[in-house]
Amino acid sequence: MPRDSRKVQKRTPMPDPVYGSTLVSKFINNIMRRGKKSTAQRIFYHTLANIEAKVGSEPIKVFEKAIQNALPTVEVKSRRVGGATYQVPIEVRPERRYALAMRWLLNAARSRGGKTFVHKLSAELMDAANGMGSAIKKRDDSHKMAEANKAFATFRW
Repeated sequence: MPRDSRKVQKRTPMPDPVYGSTLVSKFINNIMRRGKKSTAQRIFYHTLANIEAKVGSEPIKVFEKAIQNALPTVEVKSRRVGGATYQVPIEVRPERRYALAMRWLLNAARSRGGKTFVHKLSAELMDAANGMGSAIKKRDDSHKMAEANKAFATFRW
């Protein structure tokens, strides 16, 4: 954060070379471990090839549908009011929605059983595109928690 009143500019990553999508580029950056971007790209493109072999349709559409299905709309945040901690439901900002969806998809794929990460990620993306899977369950749990704590929405600030 700058000390003066200037606003911090958001940096968007360059679009990926194959599909020309910044969403794909962000997802590849989330896959990346220890700065190995070429490995992350290879994993992602092999995943899409695996999806195309299984589904037969355009794999980028399956990927985008999986991301859209995993996007949360509300989440809970802890607020301390008068010595008590309340779980206050708040709306999720658009940038954070995509970040959470990608994180949930990757964590679900990593914890999934399977042979390689390519197979695990492709299975999780196909499940999420069909409205199933661990990432979708995580989103639903987040929504249920926000719905259960709707009474504390007055503590939002």
